[in-house]
This record gives sequence, C-alpha cells and structure tokens, in this order.
Amino acid sequence: MKTLHLYLTRQVLATLAMTVTVFTFVLLLGNVLKEILALLVNGQATIGLVAQALGLLIPFVLVFALPMGMLTATLLVFGRFSADQELTAVRASGVSLVALVTPVLLLSAGLSCVSAMVNLQVAPQCRVAYKNLWFRLGLERASSFIVEKQFMDDFPGYVIYVRKKDGPNLQGVSIYKLNAEGKLEQSLQAASATIISHVASNQVVLLLYEVHRYDLVNPQWDYLPKNPLTLEYKPPPAPTLSTNLSDMTFSQLWQKLRDLERLSVQNKPMERVSAEQLREQKRRLAVMTADLTMPVRVQMHRQVAFSFGCIGFTLIGIPLGIRAHRRETSAGVAMALILSLIYYSFIIVGQSLETRPELAPHLILWLPNFIFQTVGAVLLWRANRGV
Repeated sequence: MKTLHLYLTRQVLATLAMTVTVFTFVLLLGNVLKEILALLVNGQATIGLVAQALGLLIPFVLVFALPMGMLTATLLVFGRFSADQELTAVRASGVSLVALVTPVLLLSAGLSCVSAMVNLQVAPQCRVAYKNLWFRLGLERASSFIVEKQFMDDFPGYVIYVRKKDGPNLQGVSIYKLNAEGKLEQSLQAASATIISHVASNQVVLLLYEVHRYDLVNPQWDYLPKNPLTLEYKPPPAPTLSTNLSDMTFSQLWQKLRDLERLSVQNKPMERVSAEQLREQKRRLAVMTADLTMPVRVQMHRQVAFSFGCIGFTLIGIPLGIRAHRRETSAGVAMALILSLIYYSFIIVGQSLETRPELAPHLILWLPNFIFQTVGAVLLWRANRGV
C-alpha cells in the first residue's frame, strides 16, 4: 500500500507542477502583455524590473492557478489510471478507492492551507508592492505614468486630467487642488506642460505653460505664461477607508470592519421616542450598518472561501476522472476549464451583489465549495462502491 500511495502521489505532484505552471503562465500573460511587455519593448523598463514585477504578480495569480491546477491534475491522473486498467488491478487486490486516494485528499488539504496563507496575507501584500513598483517605474518614466483622458489622484491634494500625451509633453492639462478636507479650492488650466521626474525624492515637476488659475476660495483668476508645479507622492503607511479592498490582508479587513461598525454605533437610536419609532430607528441603523460593512465582509469571505477550492476540486476531480475513462490531456483540460468557470461564476455573482446586503452575497461565495464538495463526496462514494 505504501508503494502504491507513493506512486500515485508522485503522479499527482508531477502533473500538478505542470498544470499550475501552465495556468500561472497564462494568467500572467494577460498582465505582461497589457502593462509590462510594452515598456520592455520600448526600452522603458529593464529585464530585472520586469522579473521583479512578475515575481510580485505570481502570488496573486496563484490564488486561481493552484485550485485549477489541482482539478486538472486529478482529472488527468485518474483518467489515465482508469483508462490503463490500473484502477481495476488495484481493486482486484482488495484496495478500496477511498484508501487509494487518501494521500491525494491529504495533499489537497495541505494545498488549501497554502492557499489560505496566500489569500489572506501574501497576495494582498504582493499586490500593494506591485502597485508601488509600478508607480516607481512611473516616476522614472513619467511619460508612461501619465494616462490620457483619465482623472488621476495619486498625488495627495491634487486631481489631474490630461487630454493628450506625447512622451513627456502634455496637452490640455487640468489640475484641481484640494484642501485638507478634500474640497476643491483652486483650479489650474494649462494649454501644455512638460514632465520632469525626481525619483530620489518621489517628486514629479510639471512645467505648465499658458496657465489660467482660478481661486475658488476668494473668487478670482489670473494668467501665468509659465508655472512649475511640484507633485509629491507619499504612499499611505496603512490602508485607509478609500483603499481598494483587494489590496488588504485579512487582518486589515478585520480592522476596517471594526472601524465601520464603530462608525455605525456612533449613530445609535435616540432613547426618548416611542417604542414604534425606536424599532424603526434600530431597523434603519441595522440596514445602514449592513450597507457599510457588506463589501468588507464579502472580501473577507472571498479570501477564506477561495482557500477551500483545492479540496472541492479534488473531491469532484477524482470520480469525474475515473468516470471519463480518458487518457487524452485535452479532454481533462477542457473539463477542468468548464468546472472552473462554474466555480468562479458564483464568486463573480457574490461580489457583484456586495451592495445588496439583503441577498447575503457573502454566503453566496460559499455555495461553490458546498456544491463541489457535496457532489464530489457523493460521486466518490458511488465510485468506491463501483456504482
């Protein structure tokens, strides 16, 4: 039995390494072609910088590649195992299917632990590091950082819009200066501008030409033929209320949830009202709290639910591979893609409903795990009985 377990585990691990590598490469390819490869071809980024960016992206795509790779590996290995009559030989020797696949199930549980570590901590940190690296590249190649026809708020206190860009030269530049409260206090409209970057000090200088400056606090305007504007980038030391939820670790999401709940508690119902009014106020407070916290809850449940994907995919992949009775790699990959599409469609639906707390979108994220694990366990039990 030990030799048989070792043989099967080696087969699964070898196939898993291949499938995870392929899926990781495919998922990375979209980001590379969209952002990094163009800069490398144009000489705006070095190979070392590209390698560093890819290394930071790998944990993020591994969240998806690892469960898909485990599903494909089980489909391929057990499909060949069944097609080559090896499963028949094992059963003839008195070994049950459940006893045979125990190491594979334990492997899926171990991979779920790895997925949990990546989902809850490593991937969000690497995503933030990747964005900071991308911004550093933007400072070094400021012309690649400025985007046409898009409002940019990466510099504290300013919102910038550029109508047209040609290398370091800009046309139709609109700059809106905000006060400490985030309210608009000044507007700069420049016919053109030139970008000068200072990487060491995290600064970008915009040399503005033909500037019309409007002061909204003390209503007045003036004209400047030339006006240099220094913009400084200071990455926030910790996530703020406006930070993208996908960039937060589980502990940071938990802290943000507590902060939002405290904001809701500060608006507690008044006591000197009738019982009916008090019930209505409590109901509205509960609705408001759910509206505030539900996006955070959805992201937290998403991170945890994703971690159990390997177990569900393994449970359903083993009996389906045996039933398929196919040795062809293409058949196993096609089946894995279809099942992955079904699984991740629940995740997409759950996230799209994060603003509808009455539909419990955080629970929808657990449905694919429940369905895959339940169906997989039933199919495995039937396959073990030879049904």
